[in-house]
Amino acid sequence: MADILVVGSVNADLVVRTPRLPQRGETVDGVDFALHSGGKGANQAVAAARLGGKVALWGRVGDDPFGARLRDGLAADGIDVSGLVTDPEHATGVALIEVEEQSGENRIVLVRGANAHVAAAELEPAFFRGARLVLLQLEVPLDTVRRAAELAQQAGARVLLDPAPAVPLPEELLALADWVLPNEHEAQFLTGVAVEDAAGARRAAAALRRAGAARAVVKLGARGAFLDDGERRRLFPGHRVATVDATAAGDCFAGALAVALVEGKTPGKAVEFANRAAALSTTRPGAQESLPRRREVEEWDPSLMSGCP
Repeated sequence: MADILVVGSVNADLVVRTPRLPQRGETVDGVDFALHSGGKGANQAVAAARLGGKVALWGRVGDDPFGARLRDGLAADGIDVSGLVTDPEHATGVALIEVEEQSGENRIVLVRGANAHVAAAELEPAFFRGARLVLLQLEVPLDTVRRAAELAQQAGARVLLDPAPAVPLPEELLALADWVLPNEHEAQFLTGVAVEDAAGARRAAAALRRAGAARAVVKLGARGAFLDDGERRRLFPGHRVATVDATAAGDCFAGALAVALVEGKTPGKAVEFANRAAALSTTRPGAQESLPRRREVEEWDPSLMSGCP
């Protein structure tokens, strides 16, 4: 029985590295191309599984080579894929990702495909029983996310909501979230608060809690993460690393936080663990390929990184 249930997207990531991100109407020569396994739901499931969590995934892929490849990869990481439906009518979701070679910054175009057809009515309450935490994102329909949060609450599981990509959230969904984890751009979109520093993150986190979320963590990339859990309001600094590709860093943070919370770590210790895992993931290319294993995170010494800005 899985401790962590992820309801979310599964994508094939088509990644091009470029010397710099092109401007509108501009053509830039790419450095190389790679096909990676991705999707926010799948990324978070893999992150949690590699860090020691017992994980199940509910989602949808197409009846195509991408779908078969993605299913096999998830199963190889020990994830329960019995809730991963093969859709005969819609193609597997695809993300087209441009990554700037030096900075690791990225730009993404998402084609949801089968992910857009993960239906609320198909969610099985029995699949939620035994889960201690349900991890949600917004690459599947919003009514499906809300229904999953309701079923999680009914099953006695905590709800961890990563509101990405950002869309307006109904207050009833935020009220179901034990944790909400936006990055700075998503936090600003959801609250209207400019998040340019720790003070802005503090105000945005407080606004999210006033809107109904029990706890908020605003992810600030290399600057770390700001936690507001009602008892502590604190910036947890990031780690200085030589970033190669930040594509799945936020997903790594979410998966790591889920594992730490299920293991009983305090909120502060859980955020520290998630910060560490996410920073390590940025030192490698790819989405799921970059996600570290538990021993790597525990043994990694960021102070030994060379070539950091």
